[in-house]
Amino acid sequence: MTFEQKLEKLGDIVARLENEKPELGDALDLYKEGIALCADCKKELEQARLTVKNMDGEKTDE
Repeated sequence: MTFEQKLEKLGDIVARLENEKPELGDALDLYKEGIALCADCKKELEQARLTVKNMDGEKTDE
């Protein structure tokens, strides 16, 4: 799943939690899924940040 797909899925989960008012068990499952997606997105963003930082460092060393 791409980063953008994960963000879209997170948006869907938030909308379901806010609008559908699922039963507690379903809400917990959605919350767990959202937390996992959020963690994945954070990891990807950190990796992208490090990649950009490394690229910027390479440019200044030349």
